[in-house]
Amino acid sequence: MAIRWGSYKVKGLYDELIRASGRPRPAAQALCQYLRGLKDQEIEEYKAAAELAIHVMGITFTVYTEEEGSIDRAWPFDIIPRVIDRHEWLRVEAGLKQRVHALNLFIDDLYHKQRIVKDKVFPAELLADSKNFREQCIGIRPPRGIWAHICGSDLVRDRDGAFYVLEDNLRVPSGVSYMLENRLVMKRIFPELFEQYSILPVDDYPSQLYDTLASLSPRPGDAPEIVVLTPGVYNSAYFEHAYLAQQMGAELVEGRDLVVEKDDCVYMRTIEGLSRVDVIYRRIDDLFLDPEAFDPDSMLGVPGLMRAWKAGKVALANAPGAGVADDKVVYAFVPEIIKYYLDEDPLLPNVPTYKCVNKDERDYVVNNLDKLVVKPANESGGYGMLIGPQADNEERDKFARLIRRDPRNYIAQPMLTLSTAPTLVGNRVEPRHLDLRPFILSGQQTHVTTGGLTRVALRKGSTVVNSSQGGGSKDTWIVDTEASS
Repeated sequence: MAIRWGSYKVKGLYDELIRASGRPRPAAQALCQYLRGLKDQEIEEYKAAAELAIHVMGITFTVYTEEEGSIDRAWPFDIIPRVIDRHEWLRVEAGLKQRVHALNLFIDDLYHKQRIVKDKVFPAELLADSKNFREQCIGIRPPRGIWAHICGSDLVRDRDGAFYVLEDNLRVPSGVSYMLENRLVMKRIFPELFEQYSILPVDDYPSQLYDTLASLSPRPGDAPEIVVLTPGVYNSAYFEHAYLAQQMGAELVEGRDLVVEKDDCVYMRTIEGLSRVDVIYRRIDDLFLDPEAFDPDSMLGVPGLMRAWKAGKVALANAPGAGVADDKVVYAFVPEIIKYYLDEDPLLPNVPTYKCVNKDERDYVVNNLDKLVVKPANESGGYGMLIGPQADNEERDKFARLIRRDPRNYIAQPMLTLSTAPTLVGNRVEPRHLDLRPFILSGQQTHVTTGGLTRVALRKGSTVVNSSQGGGSKDTWIVDTEASS
């Protein structure tokens, strides 16, 4: 299994570590040289050490099957990291900050004057048909006009090597705990590499998250009471909820642990009595947050929570209603949104996108389903989509009917040739496709993680990276080559 880069074939794709010539990229040179020196037995030992660390640390994710229901599985992890040069990352970071700033202005505008609609930059009919626009949020002014305090934007590279934004996640984005745990696992098994290599840290994220949340407190000057609101142990991201609460020193609560009193303040039930809560990092979807304002049958939320938020007695992150921008049809308008609010060109491009709500674009999509990827506007996790080149005629015909029936609900994109990275597959190193989810925190300051969660399609030829559908993960190294030299 000794790693021999000469036999690793890129085959016309952009590879994160290896150039078309077969030589390592400059930022990955030291890593590739180190890996080349490992013997078969050492690689096996490192793989076993990673699996043991994941088991001991209890890093799991939840999948659902019709046969077995909810199952916790060990986190699938590859020990060969993805490497990105720091100079390249600085450009990505600037693009992400620009994008999130514009999206927050967009959300705030939609719940107030709706200038972008009146100026006919964003179509009124798209807003009218939005599944995530919350009338309950009209007129509310969250601190600093920020609605999406935590955003996870998915990035991909095409064969040209440029980064593209694939989608923005502004409701309850998940995955950051796995980014942090990936780094801890790598530090356990390769401590010498972190001593020799200038790898930018990610372990400051919990403190940055805490500071972002604390800055929202309605009681400035006091040490705020911050809680993480979870749907409970059966939620697929429960591991992350518990992990982040523990890392921040915050309480992990369920809806039944909180109560809104007559003073419109939120209190946490404790063994000593009621304790006031200032900031809620909520990991529950809007419709389940407050049975008084949304779904009256919800058992997950807190009655009166929206009332407390409107009164300014508690801060919610992300704010209810932020999901209006977490829509793949809205995504198609982000370049125009950036231009409208910031008068700037996007620093990070979108993937070219066809809006099925537009008749000409819809006709093109329906006639070219064998070349396109079709996505529903509000699904996540890779569900409900069509990968046209890999689908049969029956599947394509089905999606043609779905698109014609509800064009507002679909967009289409060309099939990208996602970048690859060397991945251990059995006793060989093979290229596997991947994406990247950095996380952006917006508060008094804006922070972008140095790297993010790299997800890998472990099945040969697959471009579906979601862990629920057979994907895995790698640690992401942002390397300062000047400091390492």
